[in-house]
Amino acid sequence: MEVFKKEIQRLTASSGANIQKPSSSKIHFKVVHFLMEASVKLSLESVTTASACIFYHRFFRQRKLSNYDPHLIAATCIYLATKVEEQPVRMRDIINVCHRMLHKKSPKLEIGPEYWELRDSIVNCELLLVRVLQFKLNSELPHKYMLHYLKSLRDWMDTDVWLTTPIAKTSMSILCDSFHTDLCLRVKPQHLAVAAVYFALQCYGVEVPCNLQAEKQWWQVRSGVWQLRVRGLSG
Repeated sequence: MEVFKKEIQRLTASSGANIQKPSSSKIHFKVVHFLMEASVKLSLESVTTASACIFYHRFFRQRKLSNYDPHLIAATCIYLATKVEEQPVRMRDIINVCHRMLHKKSPKLEIGPEYWELRDSIVNCELLLVRVLQFKLNSELPHKYMLHYLKSLRDWMDTDVWLTTPIAKTSMSILCDSFHTDLCLRVKPQHLAVAAVYFALQCYGVEVPCNLQAEKQWWQVRSGVWQLRVRGLSG
């Protein structure tokens, strides 16, 4: 099952006697970053990438990292997410992109024994992945909530402030970065979305009109999240 051989050894090998091996959380962070970068190269939509990340985190919540090649799992999660989100991508493209990212100095992967071995590994891994996920493949993503919150804020805020401050773009960037960890499994999607918008506003020092005079803060109105709950996501 070690389809992208030597990469996990590179991640876990220490470069000196006084350097400890990275923790599993650090490995997962790097592999999810690899997954996201591969998704960009494959021109996948953000919801497809998010679904792939959720599949990855859900799988390793049930299985030990030491028993599996995480890059194989990541590539398979991408392939499965393209099916679930109905954004078809050829398996060959996924294999080529992932192989090139992990073997930058190697020749271009041609159709041959190595390619068919990689393809068979992803096919077999997909069956394993679906079973571990108990065939529950439809995830509730925070993106639709974020779009709703941002539209409400746009109509609520001063037009000049909204046009000159990249609140929407920053909110989406923060949301995407949150998928590097399993926060998406521990927090409700609407809470994750409103937290990303909250932190984006904090980054630019933008205050929602009449927020200080209101009985409830804007995030309480939009999502039912209390202030300590939103701020607690940063810890």
